Amino acid sequence: MNKKAVALLSGGLDSTLAIKLMLDQGVEVHALNFLTVFCNCTSKGCRHQATKVAEKFSVPIKVMNITKEYMEVVKNPKYPRGRNMNPCIDCRIFTFKKAKEFMKEIGASFIITGEVTGQRPMSQRKQAIMTIEKESGLEGLIVRPLSAKFFEPTLPEKSGIINRDKLLDIDGRRRTRQIALAKDLGINDYPCPAGGCLLTDKCFSERLKDLLKYNARYDINDLHLLKIGRHFKISDELRFLVGRDEQENAKLVSFSKAGDYIFDILDIPSAVGLARGKVMENDIEKMASILARYSDSNGKSVIVSYRQLPGQDWKNTPAIPAAKDLTEALHI
Repeated sequence: MNKKAVALLSGGLDSTLAIKLMLDQGVEVHALNFLTVFCNCTSKGCRHQATKVAEKFSVPIKVMNITKEYMEVVKNPKYPRGRNMNPCIDCRIFTFKKAKEFMKEIGASFIITGEVTGQRPMSQRKQAIMTIEKESGLEGLIVRPLSAKFFEPTLPEKSGIINRDKLLDIDGRRRTRQIALAKDLGINDYPCPAGGCLLTDKCFSERLKDLLKYNARYDINDLHLLKIGRHFKISDELRFLVGRDEQENAKLVSFSKAGDYIFDILDIPSAVGLARGKVMENDIEKMASILARYSDSNGKSVIVSYRQLPGQDWKNTPAIPAAKDLTEALHI
């Protein structure tokens, strides 16, 4: 066993502290950051913050986009989900297995994580932590510097690579001790102390369930769109997305692809709409009326422009803003 380890680095406070504590014990750390479309912990993204931490500590980092593989876990978890679509235990097992592969690839001997017992109700209870460790095939090889005193000594500790006396006994959801430790260690920039996963969000989860039900041929583009705008179910085979501000309007256009329809009202301020799926003639009128509701029409009839991508000419249709009852009934 050597002093080379793979550290799971989200960019949050806990994983940052775990790496710092191991570096202070002379461990050669290689950071591993997992990226999915479900990350929602900073305005610039998990990858940005993790890379920033790795640069601060001068440790190499590998960023791994696992969305495609991870979707199989999301759809078919072995263990119970949380309140929404979050398969937290299966997620940890999956990422630990990936870390184990990377560990073997670079010749490292163990894994480092920022896990804190009791911090998260699904995946950081002690029983769940031990289940995850066993299922991932890493028994005795996961060092948790922040909560190590609540577990039996790991193999790196038993072999003398890690000094157990310098490991901690932090427990629970409050981060008072972590914040104090960060101050002591000179770590002042941690904009993502708690992390974030859209699969724990009720609205996003409902949209994801809807997507999996109506579009078995979804792709990464479809998953990204779940995060943008208001979503309406026009028919079993058609969804209509409406931006909530200029930034979302631009994102809808940027994620549009061949076969989609773009809707806009050119002569007054309004949202932009994107239709994806099988569009029938009578659907145009309904979507135009929904878009008109999210414009400065003041309840009056407006001319809505629309075109199918790529390259079709704009067409116009008059539209009266949809009633609130209709938009509420169709909203996902």
